[in-house]
Amino acid sequence: MNYRHAFHAGNVADVLKHALLARMLAHLGRKDAPYRFVDTHAGIGLYDLAGDEASRTGEWREGIGRMEAPFDAEVEAVLSPFRTALARVRERFGPDAYPGSPLLALEAMRPGDRAVFCELHEADRQTLAARLRRDRRAKVLGLDGWVGLGSLLPPPERRGLVLVDPPYEVAGELAVVGRRLLEAVRRWPTGMFALWYPVKDEATLAGMAAEVAAQLTRPGLRIELTAAKPDGTGLAGSGLIVVNPPWTLEAETRLLLPALLARLDRGGRTATTCTALG
Repeated sequence: MNYRHAFHAGNVADVLKHALLARMLAHLGRKDAPYRFVDTHAGIGLYDLAGDEASRTGEWREGIGRMEAPFDAEVEAVLSPFRTALARVRERFGPDAYPGSPLLALEAMRPGDRAVFCELHEADRQTLAARLRRDRRAKVLGLDGWVGLGSLLPPPERRGLVLVDPPYEVAGELAVVGRRLLEAVRRWPTGMFALWYPVKDEATLAGMAAEVAAQLTRPGLRIELTAAKPDGTGLAGSGLIVVNPPWTLEAETRLLLPALLARLDRGGRTATTCTALG
């Protein structure tokens, strides 16, 4: 798929992923005990929507570019952690800044919480490490995220969230990510996990989701937003498989998805999914 994120930052897939990520981190922050955040494919952490890469595709205009107008009060309550993090990042870096998952996570984290960011691409790792070098809560590793799922779990903290967000550049990766998620959950059964995936190859996606549903022994959700007709080439939408979700996340997601679809719809065969697993 070749998903270099600078070209796609702030698109429809990011809006869904980051709104829900911010929501899950907010839930973790409600208890006093510290938590661990692990990001398996972290990227560079911050993107410029006015930069060359984002300008070439313009995908952000159909994503975060459509999110300025407020929704109704209930939907805005769900979006509040995401909107707050985005506003804080833009206060520091300017109105065209868009945070990746590392900066979103650090905006939510407290002094006692800890984060590990895996990024195998050396130039991207150096960029992220330089960006976060003064934050004692964060550690950046030049580590394959799939290796990290084995070596970093379980963490010392009993609570936390693992974001699995690969670029899907390797042929056949979508077919095996569910298996790798299941293996990681077995290593840390009490951890929260969020696996991001593209809606593109519907047959492979259906097989992966069915495998997870059949073998998952913990509570889970499959969340999906398709904002355009899948044609097997472009990114029509995206989804998350969330394991051990906060108990309110299903209701919050069912409230959020129709509002996002109405705002981000690009036409064609659009749909939303929020299905319980396990």
